[in-house]
Amino acid sequence: MTTIGIIGAGNIGSQVARAVIGLGHDVVISNSRGPETLTDLVGELGAKAKAATAQEAAAAGEVVVVTVPLGAIPSIPVDELAGKIVIDTNNYYFERDGHIEALDNGVDTVNQMLQRHLPTSKVVKGFNHIMAKDITTDGTPAGTENRRALATSSDYEEAAEFVQGLYDDLGFDTVNVGPLSESWRVERDQPAYVVRQNRDELIENLAKATRATATA
Repeated sequence: MTTIGIIGAGNIGSQVARAVIGLGHDVVISNSRGPETLTDLVGELGAKAKAATAQEAAAAGEVVVVTVPLGAIPSIPVDELAGKIVIDTNNYYFERDGHIEALDNGVDTVNQMLQRHLPTSKVVKGFNHIMAKDITTDGTPAGTENRRALATSSDYEEAAEFVQGLYDDLGFDTVNVGPLSESWRVERDQPAYVVRQNRDELIENLAKATRATATA
């Protein structure tokens, strides 16, 4: 089994924790307010969960999930994540994050932003286009008709393969979008965003995606 570090204990982070503990993995989870604020969540998660600081979660995790707002990227530990697969759940919400010109104009992606912050890590997109509550309820066994599919994206093949295996263990098919430069295809306001779709439908929705273009 793998120790999964989770930086961010909100809706997605807590649901990913529940999901991977259900598979038998250990979890070290953190938030921005300190491990003492996670007592109730860790109590619910049980013996396979531990509360920690972000630095401790990053150091302890063999694989680490980062699920924080864009504005918190500068606070993500760098050295502790060197060489590790880092699953990024983020999406760009200008109402929360403020307008970011490079994202508004389609010349950058949120995952590329994290990859630049973590130059020695292997960033991979995951869990960004599924409602948090569905992570633990919508999975079905491999081969199930109309099995739900989720997308991933990475500049590192081994990182994408890890997420594909994790998705499969949790009950989802996967479509690999390709490098992080293409990860916008599965973000907010795109056809593939937060809808239930099987693998064929996800492929079709990814192809329908249209991107904002840079202003002259």
